[in-house]
Amino acid sequence: MRWSGWTSGSGALVRLARLLKIFGIALRFGLHEFAPGLPGSWFFRLASGHRGEPKAQRLREALETLGPIFVKFGQVLSTRRDLLPLDIADELAKLQDRVPPFPSEAAIAEIERSLGKPVSQLFSSFEKSPVASASIAQVHLELLETAAALVERRWAEGRRLKPREVVAEFARHLEEELDLMREAGNASQLRRNFAASPLLVVPEVHWDLCAQRVMVMERMHGTPISQVQALREKGVDIPALARAGVEIFFTQVFRDGFFHADMHPGNILVTDDGRYVALDFGIMGTLTDVDKSYLAQNFLAFFNRDYRRVAQAHLDAGWAPAGTRVDAFESAIRSVCEPIFARPLKDIYFGKLLLRLFQTSRRFNIEIQPQLVLLQKTLLNIEGLGRELDPELDLWRTAKPYLERWMDEQVGWRAAARAVRLEAPGWAKTLPELPRLLHRALSEDRLGGLARALERLAEENARRNRLLAARSPRRAARAAGRSAGAAGGEPVLNL
Repeated sequence: MRWSGWTSGSGALVRLARLLKIFGIALRFGLHEFAPGLPGSWFFRLASGHRGEPKAQRLREALETLGPIFVKFGQVLSTRRDLLPLDIADELAKLQDRVPPFPSEAAIAEIERSLGKPVSQLFSSFEKSPVASASIAQVHLELLETAAALVERRWAEGRRLKPREVVAEFARHLEEELDLMREAGNASQLRRNFAASPLLVVPEVHWDLCAQRVMVMERMHGTPISQVQALREKGVDIPALARAGVEIFFTQVFRDGFFHADMHPGNILVTDDGRYVALDFGIMGTLTDVDKSYLAQNFLAFFNRDYRRVAQAHLDAGWAPAGTRVDAFESAIRSVCEPIFARPLKDIYFGKLLLRLFQTSRRFNIEIQPQLVLLQKTLLNIEGLGRELDPELDLWRTAKPYLERWMDEQVGWRAAARAVRLEAPGWAKTLPELPRLLHRALSEDRLGGLARALERLAEENARRNRLLAARSPRRAARAAGRSAGAAGGEPVLNL
């Protein structure tokens, strides 16, 4: 949005009032410290007063004070650890959906508008008191776009952080989350993937009651996973619950290539029999076979301290630029990892290790794929949650057998058998057609060009053989002449 759009009209006054409110809250939390070169920063320091909390904490608290849209913005921003300092990314990752729900009357009106019937006809019963609230509400992205443009223009360091690109990415995430049919599809896919799982429960979607702005799914019951003491009182095996979380994550990543990418405690319940319940399917990650192979090779190579294999995995994935020296990249990875491996394995956070690898990769102009950044953020959530449940959780010991089994299925006879099984339907259809296809190709002279090329090659070989055969007697005669001359006999004229 351009500044010229603020010149007249009540809408401009509303936007100006909102901007002044944002400015006041930012001043109250001392956010001017994020832009030390900003003109007038001395005035901001005096106006805000002294605050002893870390900057990252004050940023999180300011976003929570600003309301739903800024909470969601902070959540999305926390996934861009390739752009943010670690302390800020860690603090923003604490943001959860702690916002008051909007009025029930507004919800009822939207349901009836979207589904075309009164709620009394759609549901046998309808509770007007909400059981939870999410951070999507009335959204005004223009303010964020304006603020991002100002940061880029007025702050040199701001250009490096690419705030307008971050806001654009946020807008894309927000658009996906506001389309509840997309979220319903995500939930349905995840439920199908774990239909027979004893570890994870996903609510069923009621498709006949879904629209772009309304999603109706099965009512789920459970204890929030953050209430560890309540879970213990219900008899839930907490260490087993922690291990199950790791197994669920690696199953989503390596078996399905489709994972829940917003696994903070506010989105997880636990049933009385110790199963996970997943909620909120607005942000999901997807991985290709190349991504999965890259991750599996890296995980196992890290575990075995095979840094050469880590470096080679980047090259094999095609993410390293041409001419990248594997030995130099291997040395850089070793310098990052060896100090970390000096600690016991159970004390190593693999999410942080993966982040350090990404940062090292950038020095070699290796572009880390966005889906892997999202996965790294999810892995941090899973590790943090697992160790809150069980401080003795050893992610390596829990994950390694699963990774080795997955790698074993990708190579060797198991992989060949799986490929044959997947291709068998296609071959079963194609093989009976081969004689007819070959006859058609011959009758239409589709193979004529190849046949003529083979004939020319045969003629060339025959001509070369004749020349060699003709030269051989002459060479023999020259050799005989040289021998006779050396023995004092008559010279032989060589033509």
